Amino acid sequence: HLATSLPLPSERDHLRPRMDLIVFMIDIKSKYSLKNVEASLAHVDASFFLGKVCFLVTGVGRVNACSIETNAVCKLGEAYCSPVLFCELELEGIRAATAQRLLRMLQICAGHIPGVSALSFVSLMRNSDDD
Repeated sequence: HLATSLPLPSERDHLRPRMDLIVFMIDIKSKYSLKNVEASLAHVDASFFLGKVCFLVTGVGRVNACSIETNAVCKLGEAYCSPVLFCELELEGIRAATAQRLLRMLQICAGHIPGVSALSFVSLMRNSDDD
């Protein structure tokens, strides 16, 4: 399911399936994109940030067209203890690899990979120099 921002409309709550992973997409060429994500973050329960949220940054192949510094997005990931994935959607190989990574993350978050929890997965993704 896709949404352009949060909160989701409450009139369909009873029909909405369980959410296993929230992927916030940020277009690095649009400051509005980052502002929209930042505003939406306030509507996510704090417990969800324990392994069930990630940030997907698109448009990274065009450094000269960037409106957002990658450092700002990395700080957002650090502040919310959530992984940040960088992707160029226009390149088929990178798009496919990113889709595979997101699918694997979803499988873990949904509990379909025995012995791996969303929280343990995120702790594995953290840089060792964060310690």
